[in-house]
Amino acid sequence: MDDMEQQPVIPPPPPGGDHCYRHPDVVTGVHCTRCERPICPDCMVAAPVGHHCPTCVAEARREYRQGPGRRVAIANAKATSVASAFLVLMGIGYVLEVAAGGAGSLLGGPNVLDLIDLGASVGIVQLPSGELVGIATGQEWRMVTAIFLHGGIFHLLMNAYVLWIFGPVVERELGRGRFLFIFLTTGLFASAASYAFADAPVQVGVGASGAIFGVVGAFVSYNYRHRELASATARLRGIVPFLVLNLILSITFPLVDWKAHLGGFVAGLAAGVVAEGWGARTTRTAISVAGFAALTVAALALAAWRTAQYRADFPGLL
Repeated sequence: MDDMEQQPVIPPPPPGGDHCYRHPDVVTGVHCTRCERPICPDCMVAAPVGHHCPTCVAEARREYRQGPGRRVAIANAKATSVASAFLVLMGIGYVLEVAAGGAGSLLGGPNVLDLIDLGASVGIVQLPSGELVGIATGQEWRMVTAIFLHGGIFHLLMNAYVLWIFGPVVERELGRGRFLFIFLTTGLFASAASYAFADAPVQVGVGASGAIFGVVGAFVSYNYRHRELASATARLRGIVPFLVLNLILSITFPLVDWKAHLGGFVAGLAAGVVAEGWGARTTRTAISVAGFAALTVAALALAAWRTAQYRADFPGLL
């Protein structure tokens, strides 16, 4: 048999290619590594292995948002400090003040009329336009908005520093939800006390110091209840100089609203007790809610008492 020369194997011609599922007029040889659909260069989305089509990318993002992404978002929200959130709100409030008062108000804050327009606490005052505004006219919301306004950068920084010192401790010991209620409830009570016992109905009040003194009061109350612990006893001893210093400042500086400070501190002492509750574990939450509700009602009743007096004093005005 004669030897025959071996012929080379000729490979088959390459396929003509598929058409992109989103652009039928484009021929492509690339397929989505997730769904195997043909995709053109305009539709390719780089993936760890190969390329994905836009439809698969959108589905993956939706699955992430509904699954791991949602869990991550919830975890991040739970990790957010309420004390830090209040610090941010105080900063935003001061930015609004500077925007209203102009660059010249950066250090000393805006004028009184601008503060009133932004939501400062005031009993009753007549604006240059002739409009009557104030808590006595039904603007009780001013007792809350005034918490996030300040009378100058030094006022803001001093309050922010004290909140930064005591806020995280109270929040860590009592929890985020209880700290939120402590700050807002005692702040409301402090504003009500400032309004109820103001020297004049036109007295303007701003600042978070009442709410911060409420946090300090809760700090004192909590540590006193746990005074059998060495850490709690040390905290009580350490806060005495702070309280003495603020008592001296209240007496020395007439612009310090000691009524708001005292009202917030007393409310904070009560809030520190009701925040933990007492008795069986199953009833503590209900007791806490009822306690905070009672403090809120007391604050509104105090403000209503003062409003009734103003209406009696100015029958033709209110």
